[in-house]
Amino acid sequence: MKIQAYAKINLGLRVIGKRSDGFHNIETIFHRVNLFDELTLLPSPVISLSLTRDDLPSDYRNLCWKAVELLQKETRTYNGVSIHIVKSIPVGAGLGGGSSDAAAVLCALPKLWNISISRSRLESLALQLGSDVPFFLHDGSAYATGRGEVLHYQTLKIPYWIVLVTPNISINTSWAYRELSKEHVPPKQQRRSSQAGQNFESAGIEFSSLSNDFEKAVIPAYPRIGEIKTTLHEHGALAALMSGSGSSVFGLFERETEARHAAAAFKGESHVSITEPNFIPAL
Repeated sequence: MKIQAYAKINLGLRVIGKRSDGFHNIETIFHRVNLFDELTLLPSPVISLSLTRDDLPSDYRNLCWKAVELLQKETRTYNGVSIHIVKSIPVGAGLGGGSSDAAAVLCALPKLWNISISRSRLESLALQLGSDVPFFLHDGSAYATGRGEVLHYQTLKIPYWIVLVTPNISINTSWAYRELSKEHVPPKQQRRSSQAGQNFESAGIEFSSLSNDFEKAVIPAYPRIGEIKTTLHEHGALAALMSGSGSSVFGLFERETEARHAAAAFKGESHVSITEPNFIPAL
């Protein structure tokens, strides 16, 4: 069984405040782009995992391995699985690659094992793995609040070319939250909706005014990320924004020629991908 696990970008991101459970309340729109890892799952009496990158764990520390164990425990099904992951999504880049992979495993394993599990139970398992894992369980883009698990899905077609640039910088999300919490998060009552709320469509999003709170903490520490934003704007981007807690930055372009010239500016230096207008992934 072969499946594709797509990366996401954040169309705006607000950090509203820290919760009593130690997590943070956020507000964002998750949107998939045309960049994915490919997973191959095969029946096996035990759990085994291999990846095309040797700098990532291939044991119980990997989210995909944890997803298998959670599903085994939840369904009392102790079949194994052999998983091979061809990694294309950069790591530590704010693109949700590990979360997307884990969600893909949760969705595919019940079919491979020929068992049934409810949507709500899968969502509960996904949240145990990470705050953005539940998003990847279902099709579409989503307006997200809470930890990122309160999701309102809708088909979102972005009428622009998306150039996604990831420098050779890995950002630790926990570090980014700590830095942001020091001085950058206003009181909750001063925050307002970053987007159109539960009912959104591309026409209702003001792309030129998108903002990401993490930029206030991350860009001073990693100036190259700010330079990438500037370069994208110089090449004609209508908007350029960091995704998640970084380090990836995406730019929105009206014309393909501008998008490809912008992408070429980072050749050999950063990981670059291009998503065509109105892209909808084949899940």
